[in-house]
Amino acid sequence: MASTSLHGASVGDRIFRLATTAFALSIPLLLVLLAIDVAAAAWPALKTFGVAFLTSSRWDAVDGVFGAAPAIYGTIVSSVLALLIATPLAVGVAIFLSEFAPAWLRQPVAFLVDLLAAIPSVVYGLWGIFVLVPFLRERVMPLLADRLHLGGTPLFSGPAYGPSMLAAAVILAIMVLPYISSVTREVLMAVPRSQREAALALGATRWEMIWGAVLPYASSGVLGSIILGLGRALGETMAVTMVIGNRHEISSSLFAPGYTMASLIANEFSEATNDLHLSALMAVGAVLLAITLVVNVLARWLVWRVQRQGQA
Repeated sequence: MASTSLHGASVGDRIFRLATTAFALSIPLLLVLLAIDVAAAAWPALKTFGVAFLTSSRWDAVDGVFGAAPAIYGTIVSSVLALLIATPLAVGVAIFLSEFAPAWLRQPVAFLVDLLAAIPSVVYGLWGIFVLVPFLRERVMPLLADRLHLGGTPLFSGPAYGPSMLAAAVILAIMVLPYISSVTREVLMAVPRSQREAALALGATRWEMIWGAVLPYASSGVLGSIILGLGRALGETMAVTMVIGNRHEISSSLFAPGYTMASLIANEFSEATNDLHLSALMAVGAVLLAITLVVNVLARWLVWRVQRQGQA
């Protein structure tokens, strides 16, 4: 009887192991199939235009000429500027929660910060249209251009439209902040207590301990959280589409409207009238997919690296 029970348990274990293995393998398989489908759909446009597809600024569906350089430029600039705005805030919040906040305050503040990630993108977009864009147009842009006398510089030249690269960067910064803060907080809490105690034992102040012992130890993980936030910013669609202005040209001014790869696809996919136009949009999606995968893989590797150091 016992032998039969053990045999049944062994069969059950094998079935469970096979089922979970199949579930685990289905995820990378789905990713591979997705990449193959996107690449196949993008190939006609890439074959027709070659490298010019990535370097040309002309996007003319009527003449069948497509160049994605402004969308690539807008994606990179808006995402990097968003990180420059969000990273100090996110890292500061993470340090406060992991090192200074009392126990009764830590969880409520962490919950409220993480709650920013749960707000739908379209809600951010609506808030951007009715609150952020008017505020930037009436207060921030005149302040930068006139009162601070930065209007003569390329970054802050031109009229203050409102919908602009700056508006997209600000709204992206708010959206990526909870991701950077959450991962950074976990990385800082994974730093061994001995690192802190050793610095304090040598006479370091609380801030010197954080700056000289905790942050250097967790630097790979913090960098990974920033890159993870970059991956989130690269693929954001709806909120950016609603505030960036959607102009297909490259401008050095942050006050000027722009385009991103995601907003280009969102705006034109329903209007693609021929196979080449559709293939060009899929090529933009393929470039965005490749960049996002590389960024996220790098971020996950850096976070895993610091967590392994903390367990050693």
